[in-house]
Amino acid sequence: MDVPRQLDFAARNPQVPAMDRPKLTILLAAPRGFCAGVVRAIDIVERALALYGAPVYVRHEIVHNKFVVDDLKAKGAIFIDELDEIPPGERPVVFSAHGVPKSVPADAAQRRMFAIDATCPLVTKVHMEAQRHHAEGLEIILIGHRGHPEVIGTMGQLPPGAITLIETADEAEALAVRDPEKLAYVTQTTLSVDDTRDVIAALKRRFPEIKGPFKEDICYATTNRQDAVKSIADRIELLLVVGAPNSSNSKRLVEVGLKSGCPRALLVQRASDLDWSMLQGLSVIGLTAGASAPEVLVNEIADAFRAHYDVTVEKVTLRDENVSFKLPRELRDQPAA
Repeated sequence: MDVPRQLDFAARNPQVPAMDRPKLTILLAAPRGFCAGVVRAIDIVERALALYGAPVYVRHEIVHNKFVVDDLKAKGAIFIDELDEIPPGERPVVFSAHGVPKSVPADAAQRRMFAIDATCPLVTKVHMEAQRHHAEGLEIILIGHRGHPEVIGTMGQLPPGAITLIETADEAEALAVRDPEKLAYVTQTTLSVDDTRDVIAALKRRFPEIKGPFKEDICYATTNRQDAVKSIADRIELLLVVGAPNSSNSKRLVEVGLKSGCPRALLVQRASDLDWSMLQGLSVIGLTAGASAPEVLVNEIADAFRAHYDVTVEKVTLRDENVSFKLPRELRDQPAA
């Protein structure tokens, strides 16, 4: 936390004297925070900076977290919206973990750019499924959120009209298709497991011949973090999810907490976002983080509560994660500059 932010936080949130602090238990849900795809994407940018020096250009936010983006900016990354913002030269450009339409790497190749793809391998899996279904002559239904970068990237793998996007079970019920016996579906990787199950059930009931993925598209990290929230939801008075407002998986954690019995759930980015007038009289809260939120922000939130409460932290670990993904070949086994 930078000094001005610390001073501002302290001014608005004066510390309660130790003898007057009520007791509070924080149930720290696990798994939480960074997933393997996010770790890989950040490592790609940092490795590119180490190998090739600054600047390294990044198309869109590498992951949906301001703290992470600002940290990479300080190290020499420059974030751009489109490739035409990059001046001529041979500087690396990294594509975000959410994936990009095929037109983007094609444009980079035409411009003779040194492009590095940080797309999460589990998103790439969805791209390959969609391409395989299309090659088999199937109409493809994508379950996802309109406007999300991952959805834009997946739909951009195929020609316009090849993929139909739906968000809800109601849309599945109203869906009109060309041939009900030539259908397949794929999903965004960061959806609510429960909500997506309802959409898939509606599709299968209406179109019994529809093909799905060999293995569920919703990624292991999304599922694990949602299950961890479910495991504590009926024990807590408030769930705090550390994450960005444009992070799909973080917003889903808020929804899962509320649907699983927690009376109140909030999405927060930093400790300075906490409104202490709304955080009085608590005895047990839950704390977790979306897959693109670093652990330092979780610790920051817990420390902020220690200024107001006599805090006991109880770690609740649902399962362990040991997934990792390799860096792209062009970044491996090379000495840093």
